[in-house]
Amino acid sequence: METDELTAILQAVRDRVRARHPESTTASAVPLPDLMPLLHARDAAEAKVAAIGTVNPRSGGLLNALVQFAKKLIARALDWHVREQVEFNRNAVACVQATLEALEETRRALAAIDALQLDDMCAHWTQFREEWDRKLVVNETKLLHGVAELSASFQHRTGLMEASFRDQIRAQHADFTGALDRSGLDIQKRLWADLERIRLDYERLIHAELRVVRQRASVSAALSAPAVAAAPRDSGPAAPAFDYGRFADRFRGSEDYVRNGQRFYVPYFSGRGNVLDLGCGRGEFLDLMREAGVKARGVDTSRESVDLCRYKGLSADVADLFTHLADLPELSLDGIFCSQVVEHLPPERLPELIRLASSRLEPGGVMAVETPNPECLAIFASHFYLDPTHARPVPHALLAFYMEEYGLGRIEVHRLSPAVDSMPALAALPEEFREAFFGGLDYAIVAWKL
Repeated sequence: METDELTAILQAVRDRVRARHPESTTASAVPLPDLMPLLHARDAAEAKVAAIGTVNPRSGGLLNALVQFAKKLIARALDWHVREQVEFNRNAVACVQATLEALEETRRALAAIDALQLDDMCAHWTQFREEWDRKLVVNETKLLHGVAELSASFQHRTGLMEASFRDQIRAQHADFTGALDRSGLDIQKRLWADLERIRLDYERLIHAELRVVRQRASVSAALSAPAVAAAPRDSGPAAPAFDYGRFADRFRGSEDYVRNGQRFYVPYFSGRGNVLDLGCGRGEFLDLMREAGVKARGVDTSRESVDLCRYKGLSADVADLFTHLADLPELSLDGIFCSQVVEHLPPERLPELIRLASSRLEPGGVMAVETPNPECLAIFASHFYLDPTHARPVPHALLAFYMEEYGLGRIEVHRLSPAVDSMPALAALPEEFREAFFGGLDYAIVAWKL
C-alpha cells in the first residue's frame, strides 16, 4: 500500500473520531492536554512499519524491471533477519495506540467533570489560600510579637538581676564597711579604755609616791622642829598621823564609786554659775560639775587632795573652810556642796558653818549637805567609828533647824546608800522595822536660800 493512501486512511479515521468526541474545555477554562502531536507521531510510525519489505517503484523498461526484481529478491531474502524488529515495531505502535486511547478516555473523563463543582473547588481553594495567607500573616505577627515580648522580658529580667546584684554587692559592701568601722571603733574604744586605765594607774602610782614623799618630809620636819606651836581655835579635825588618802580609798570607796553616788546632786546644781565644794577631797563632785558645764571650785585642808584636784585640771585651793567662807563676799555664790564634812567638825562650830554658807548664797542659791545618817543603827556598828577623825553624827532634824535659823528653806531630806545593800542579812528583818532603824547609811539635805 502506498504511503499517501495510508495517510489518507488515517486522516479519515481521525476525522470520524473528532466528530464523535469533539474537543472541549471545562467551564473554568482549564485547557485539556493536546494529543495531536502524539497521534502524528503514531501515524508516522505505522507508516514506517507498513513500508518494511517493500521497494521503491521505478519506471518501465527491462533494466528497471531487473533492478526491481533484484530488490524484491533481496528483501525476501532478508525477511528472516528483520522479522523480530518488525514485530517489535508493531508492538510499540500498538502500545502507543493503547496509550492514546487511555489518554482520550482521560480527556473525556475530565470533560465530564461538573463545571460548577470545579468552580466551587477553585473558589474554595482561593478562599482557603486567602485565609491561609491571612492566618500565616497573623501567626507570623503573633510570633514576632511573642519574640519581641520575650526579648523585652529577657532584657527586663536581665536588668532586674543586674540591679539586684548591684544592690546586693552595695549592701554587702556597706555591711562590710559598717562592720569594719564598728570593729575599728571597738578596737579604738578598748585602746582608749586601756590607755585611760594605764593613765589612772600611773596617776595613782604618782599619787602614792607623792604621799610617801610628803609623809617623809612631814616626819623629818617634826623631828627637826624644837617645839610645836599651840593650835588655834578648832576649825576642823586634826590631820591624822596616817595616810588618809589610802584610808579613804579603802573604806570610803574608789573615785568612780563616789562619783557615781554624787551624780544624785547634778540636777540640783545644773545651770548654775558659781558653785563651791566645801571639803572637795579627791574632786569627784568638781569632776561632775565640769562634765555638766557648771563653773565650780573646791577648798580642802589637805594639800594632797588639792594637788590631786589640780592635777586633774580642777579648780581647788588649800584653805580652812571657815576662813575661806569668811573671806568671800556676801551673796557671791549660787551653790554650795558639802559632802562627808560636818561629822568631822566640832558640834559647836556647825551652826557657824551653816550661817557663813547661807550668808554667801544669793537668793535662790542651793546648799546640799551629805553626812552619815544617825537614824541608821548600822553605821554605828561598822561605818561611823571606823574613821577616827569623826567627831559625832549630826541628825538631819538638827541640821534642818540650823538651816532654817539662817535663812534656808524648802528643805528636802533624802536617805542614801541603803544599809541592806552592804549588809544582806538585814533583809531578814521586817520591812517597816528595817526602814525605821536600818534605812540609808547616809542622808542628803538640800535647801534653798530664801
